[in-house]
Amino acid sequence: MDLEPFLVVFKKVPEILAKTAKFWIPISLLYLGWKLWVSYVREQWLSSVKWVLLEIRVPKEVFKSPAAMELALSNALSQGGGVGNNYQMYWQGRVINWFSLEIVSLGGEIHFLIRTPAGFRRIIETQIYAQYPQAEIFEVSDYVEEAIKDMHKREWSLWGTEFKLTKEDPYPIKTYVDYGLDKSVGSTEENQKIDPITPMIEWMGAIGPNEQVWFQIVVRVSKWTYRKPGLMGGYTDYQQKTKDILKELKEKFEPTGDDQFKRLAMTEEDKMAISAINRTLNKQGFDCGIRAIYLAPKENFDGMNITGLTGIMKQYNSFTLNGFKPDNTTDVTYPWQDPTGVKKVQKKREMLDAYAQRSWFYPPYVRPHFVLTSEELATIFHFPGRVSETPSLGRIESNKSEPPTNLPI
Repeated sequence: MDLEPFLVVFKKVPEILAKTAKFWIPISLLYLGWKLWVSYVREQWLSSVKWVLLEIRVPKEVFKSPAAMELALSNALSQGGGVGNNYQMYWQGRVINWFSLEIVSLGGEIHFLIRTPAGFRRIIETQIYAQYPQAEIFEVSDYVEEAIKDMHKREWSLWGTEFKLTKEDPYPIKTYVDYGLDKSVGSTEENQKIDPITPMIEWMGAIGPNEQVWFQIVVRVSKWTYRKPGLMGGYTDYQQKTKDILKELKEKFEPTGDDQFKRLAMTEEDKMAISAINRTLNKQGFDCGIRAIYLAPKENFDGMNITGLTGIMKQYNSFTLNGFKPDNTTDVTYPWQDPTGVKKVQKKREMLDAYAQRSWFYPPYVRPHFVLTSEELATIFHFPGRVSETPSLGRIESNKSEPPTNLPI
């Protein structure tokens, strides 16, 4: 292959750049200035957000299916935060609002928490009380800050991981509907049902008195778009992506002139996948990121709990549909990747800081997110019914409290 023509052109590049500098330098500076401005105003906006951490005390008797939590989360978390026009996004620096749904075990005591911007506190409370009138909601101090304070007094050990989906987002995980929890709630049949959240609750409730397990779902209402492959790929709509996958699955079994019996090859698993994916089209989507941490004072740290942490999402997995797997752990695969141990220490500090800041979509820690529907989200975060008898799951008596009468409707 003759490289001479390419070398000639390559040698002329500096000359071409010099002659066109009066065009590309101002454009480059304008672009750089714009990016710096957007970054600055967004940082100012993010730093101005005031947060509150709300704990929800679970009623002693929960007679509602996770569908109640699905409705509550759909209404409460679908708050964009006022980014409806370019002025709000690029001059005020506003970003799509985000929340953090958390299930935490502090010495075996289970807590359900929601971290929200203070301005959305009433909306969160209203929607939870609307579905669970006997629940109690109150503001609490941040357990993460309390743990960090103690880390300055004595040595702690920590192991953490983030989770990612095993397939593309349109494939749903195994939800409460698949487990049959959308029916017969509160009846004697409920005792025969399996709530997928109970393995997590039972394990978290069994840890030692000095150990802690933190589980968080960072969530915002979905932008419903995906980047297409390629430099000029543009964006594709989430629902369109789901429809494309549905079309591909159905076309596999559409009779053709060469094969009129393709439909006979469809298995029950294929039918289940098509039905489950089709169901997601009518659900609200949320951008999500999930991380979990196990930590304890060094003398109380039990390495076996790392296995428990990596397995707390397995009940939502399906070979036919979707599932979760650990990603970006605080460990290294091979010893020679971190001979001095410095890399693992840095990863643990970053994991702890990212958790403490509930950061996922925006700086300082930006991670690839995935989309879960309201049904999937409520499957992972809901109040267990009578099927869970975990003694460390704090519940309140059904007739103990009523929601405030002055909450807006």
